[in-house]
Amino acid sequence: MTATPEAPARRGSALALAALAGVLAGVAAKAGDESGWGWAADLGSYPAAWVLAVALIGWAAPAPRAAALRAGVFFAAMTVAYYGWAALVLDFGWSVRLLVAWLVLSATAVPATAVAAHVATRRSGWLPGALLATAAGITLGGGALTDAAGHPVQAAADVVVVLVLVVVLARDLRTRLWAAALTLPLTAVAAALLGLLRDLLG
Repeated sequence: MTATPEAPARRGSALALAALAGVLAGVAAKAGDESGWGWAADLGSYPAAWVLAVALIGWAAPAPRAAALRAGVFFAAMTVAYYGWAALVLDFGWSVRLLVAWLVLSATAVPATAVAAHVATRRSGWLPGALLATAAGITLGGGALTDAAGHPVQAAADVVVVLVLVVVLARDLRTRLWAAALTLPLTAVAAALLGLLRDLLG
């Protein structure tokens, strides 16, 4: 597969758009947290929305490098906007440890996920299926579906995101079948890793 090079102007515009989208997403997520509406807080707190956003960035990017850069910029801008809004607008103070932790993820796991989505949506077979199933597993690993009565909107959102990842973004039937078969076991792995991440972040 040959990567398509981006013109500098187009690359700059794409990164600026990713940054703007990240700022808007971060502000919206913090507003949801403080809205008093449980479903709005869930959408910003559970991984489904962010997994879908990063996967779509990877899918839309013309090359793996572009996928990594755009996703990293989006997530970093979202993180700064989220904690910046809390500190500067809501006067909650800066959560420096959490800010740094999420920025580290913006430079590591997030770009890797976007590259995985870029590759998985362009190829066929068990490996692309496994990559898409990993993203689906992270989505379900948040746990909303196992507590659907307490989080009905988020549970529905999780199902929609998983269907997009496994059915819509997969290139062909073979890849969809692999993704569907691997989603459940990878959900257990993702749930354990997300639990560890929560413990580390406190």
